Amino acid sequence: MTARGPVIAIDGPAASGKGTIGRALARHFGFAHLDTGAIYRAVGHAVRMAGDDPADPAAAEAAARALTPGQLDDPALRGEAAGAAASVVAAIPGVRAALLDFQRDFAAHPPGGAPGAVLDGRDIGTVVCPDADLKLFVTAAAETRARRRHLELSRRGDRVTEADVLADIRARDARDAGRTAAPMVRAGDARLLDTTEMDIDSAVAEAIRLTEDALRARG
Repeated sequence: MTARGPVIAIDGPAASGKGTIGRALARHFGFAHLDTGAIYRAVGHAVRMAGDDPADPAAAEAAARALTPGQLDDPALRGEAAGAAASVVAAIPGVRAALLDFQRDFAAHPPGGAPGAVLDGRDIGTVVCPDADLKLFVTAAAETRARRRHLELSRRGDRVTEADVLADIRARDARDAGRTAAPMVRAGDARLLDTTEMDIDSAVAEAIRLTEDALRARG
């Protein structure tokens, strides 16, 4: 059996910068990248578009089983509605089970012949890839994350107040950390990367340094 390539697992709460860091690491090392949050956003969005409630386990599980890679490219997945629905469907055990194999296969067999994989989400280091070569837990103060997310939404023309974004982030944090199915927690062997006082270039540089260390240790 061919040994798998390096796997980098990045977890953390909404708007912490983990997605940007994950994409930057993938570009730097030539690895494939999977934003696992997009998978849950796609499921939540599909449920909403079907006129169903994202909290309905049957509807959410059916959408998860029917998910195709093409759905991950829908621009609507970046909207607040899809993000809120993602946090709801992600708390449903049947949805998580339906999507687990997809994520593990990506890590074991990166598409495009990439030599390794970077996955970011909420439970990559604890559930999806517990044997990852490097686990990062990227976080920042809720107020900082709300400010970043509000700026991103404002640039896209979305009309939402920073206070509303902060309330949504706090609600998501509570759901993600409190769910019974694979709650968002820092893996015991994950390296903490707090980006509250860091710009994105500094955060990426530190993530690259930690990855290089892990790859050297891997041999």
